[in-house]
Amino acid sequence: MLKIENLVKSYSGGKVRAVDCINLEVKKGEIFGFIGPNGAGKTTTIKLVTGILKPDSGSITVDGFDMQSRPIEAKGRIGFVPDTHDAWDRLTGREYLNFIGDIYGVEREERRAALEKYLEMFEIADAVGDQLRTYSHGMRQKLMLTAALMHRPPLWILDEPLTGLDPRSAHALKKEMRAHCDGGNTVFFSTHVLEVAEKLCDRVAIIDNGRIVAVGSLDELRAGKVGESLEGLFLRLTGESDEK
Repeated sequence: MLKIENLVKSYSGGKVRAVDCINLEVKKGEIFGFIGPNGAGKTTTIKLVTGILKPDSGSITVDGFDMQSRPIEAKGRIGFVPDTHDAWDRLTGREYLNFIGDIYGVEREERRAALEKYLEMFEIADAVGDQLRTYSHGMRQKLMLTAALMHRPPLWILDEPLTGLDPRSAHALKKEMRAHCDGGNTVFFSTHVLEVAEKLCDRVAIIDNGRIVAVGSLDELRAGKVGESLEGLFLRLTGESDEK
C-alpha cells in the first residue's frame, strides 16, 4: 500500500538530514506505527509521504501511484490528519467538511452517510454549525479526523491522532482503525504513546536521527528478549536510558 525507497530530505543547505535514506514498505491490512524521539524525523517523513514536502531524492508510492509523477492520484488514496489544526476559523464545521468533500469529489449520499457516521462517533454533531474559532483543541482534532476519513481513503496517515481526544473518542478511533485494516486497507500513524502502539500495531518502525533503526512486529524487534516492552525496545534502540 505504501512503499518508501531511499528517501532523503535535508535542510540548512544540505547540512542537516532530517530524513536519511529511509526505506519502508507498509502492507495492506496492517496498522503500522511510526515512533521516535522528538526531532527524529517523523513529521518530516509524513509530510514527504503526503506530498506536502518534496524529497531531495528517493521515491514514494501510494497504492501503486508514484507521488512525484502522479501526485493527484496518490494523494486521492490518502486520508491525512496532521499534528496541527490549521483551518479557516470563520468557516463553520459543516462548511469546512463540505469544502473537503468537494475537493475529493465525494458524492452527496456518500458524504451524508460518512458525516453522519463520524460526527456521531466523535460526538460533534451539535457543534458542526459553529465556527471553527469556537472549537477546542479536541473538537478540532475530531473535525480533522472526520474530514480526512469521509472520502473512504484506503490509506490513513495519522500524525499523533489521539492527541486531544477524550477517552470515548480515542477508543472509537482505535476500533475504527482496526476495522479499516480488517477490510484490507492500511493505517500508518505516529504516536508518542508507546502503550497504544504496543497494543494496536501489527508492525512498527523506530526512527532516530532521520534513520530507521528497527522495523518489524514486537516479537521480531525483541530479538530474543522475551517479554520486553515496546518502551524498553524504544529506549534500547534509540540509545536512551532510564537515567536520561
